[in-house]
Amino acid sequence: MEDAPRPTLKTIAQITGLTIATVSRALNDAPDIAQRTKVRVRAVADQIGYLPNRAGQRLRTGKTHVISLLLTTEPDIMNHTAQLISAVAEGLTGTGYHLVVTPYAPRGDLMAPLKMIVDTQSADAVILNQTRREDPRVAYLMEKRFPFATHGRTIWAEDHPWCDFDNHGFAALGMEALAHRGRKQVMLIAPPADQFYGMEVRHGAKEAAAKYGLTLVPIVGVTSDSPAAQITEAVQSLLATHPEIDGILCASPMGAIAAINAAEALGRRLAQDIDVFAKEALPLLRQFRPETLALHEDVIRAGDGLARAAIRAIDTPDLRPLQDLHPARYDDPMGAPPQC
Repeated sequence: MEDAPRPTLKTIAQITGLTIATVSRALNDAPDIAQRTKVRVRAVADQIGYLPNRAGQRLRTGKTHVISLLLTTEPDIMNHTAQLISAVAEGLTGTGYHLVVTPYAPRGDLMAPLKMIVDTQSADAVILNQTRREDPRVAYLMEKRFPFATHGRTIWAEDHPWCDFDNHGFAALGMEALAHRGRKQVMLIAPPADQFYGMEVRHGAKEAAAKYGLTLVPIVGVTSDSPAAQITEAVQSLLATHPEIDGILCASPMGAIAAINAAEALGRRLAQDIDVFAKEALPLLRQFRPETLALHEDVIRAGDGLARAAIRAIDTPDLRPLQDLHPARYDDPMGAPPQC
């Protein structure tokens, strides 16, 4: 079997009794091919392990039928990243497009992998994550008129496709939940300040603190994306110098776990003399500590939306770009379920 020739369009044509042209059009979802023929051809293709020849496909159609997802290799946020990869791949299922993940080092050249894709035309579109307020990648892609979608917004959000979570609402709900528990001094472990969602979390927390009469204490030197050991050290230092802190708002599950470990190492008791509120894509925090306050970020919805947005940017670039803001919801066991 290892020496068997690679299945081709001709192989499928011989099995189905169809012409090679019909097989090709069926696999590319041509509108003039009957649905039952498409289903039959795809079933045979899956059965024999057919994979399209990307080089030939590009020569025939001008497309690679590849969408590249650019992701950082930062290990402490891989939980979220793994689910995003899975969600985008699922969103592309049945579309004729395939996902390729292009990693980049968090402190490396942000533009290098992107320029390589655009210069070599090795993908039909790219999906960006961890967008900055004035993201140079977005400015570059808009200038080049290269199809893309972003997980997160920028200052040019009106003009490009994106999917985002309401991080302003997340921070507001977190401060409200902490206020419901009688907390007064809240430590904020926010995302990096240069990322759009970091700005949203800070604004939401600051506004809610004023509304509920809370004192907001930002942590210095680390963000919610920092390595867990650094967050633990910084939280312990701040709690030691400010023992009046009785609440923590954190924008990542791994950061929240590090904060809880730090607080408990100092003798603080979760849900008794301190509370921690965070957001997560997977139900991890309450398994770690049932007393943790957490809301769900729907990365599955984001992945599906990003896949659709990227395909629309490829196929119909003159239409208004797809944009989707996912609401933050939290069912507070101490009161009515608030929503932003």
